[in-house]
Amino acid sequence: MTDPNYTHLAFLLDASGSMATIKSDVEGGFDAFIADQRTQPGRCTVTLADFSGPGDYVVRYTGKDLGEVEPLTLHPRGMTALLDSIGHLVTETGHFLDAMPEDQRPGLVIVGIMTDGLENSSQEWTHAGIKALIEEQERTYNWVFHYLGANQDAIEVGAGLGVRADSSLTYAPAAAGSAMEAYSASLSSLRGAVARGEDVASARRTSAYTAAQRKKAAKR
Repeated sequence: MTDPNYTHLAFLLDASGSMATIKSDVEGGFDAFIADQRTQPGRCTVTLADFSGPGDYVVRYTGKDLGEVEPLTLHPRGMTALLDSIGHLVTETGHFLDAMPEDQRPGLVIVGIMTDGLENSSQEWTHAGIKALIEEQERTYNWVFHYLGANQDAIEVGAGLGVRADSSLTYAPAAAGSAMEAYSASLSSLRGAVARGEDVASARRTSAYTAAQRKKAAKR
């Protein structure tokens, strides 16, 4: 049995060139998110990866204790190989967890994806392949996926990736901090519910983004 008091957060961050215009907002939003999660009870580890074009997928750290996560420094560059990067993050997170004894694995695994644009350069994965991968992880292992997208309809794009509508959030580039704030609130709700003994399916029903959060994140 997994540990209900242990959460693993895997976060994939777009570092394509267009992110340069919101670099400071994303950095501040991510740092505030980490600070907020530190106030929640239970153990939590974090994996962070960023990406740009084909072959440019960089793991900043894997399974780092939440209290040891340093402030984010984003280095915008290149294009947006979103599908390949999701494929890398999901499969590598699976390997990371497989290496643990079952009773030491997290009871809650949350994967966050944040981008300011659409896929434009992947070479290894297709939309259908990523959708099947994400749906399999949710169905078989109860992972929870969130998709935060700017300059797009994130609910529509997220659906094409296999991410549920209640876990997809459209944000305006200037409101990246508000998007991260909403994401953190959702995660806090999930973590608290699972720690209290709720199963993941029940816990996520009370952690969907609210209309107020969606409005604030979309505000230009």
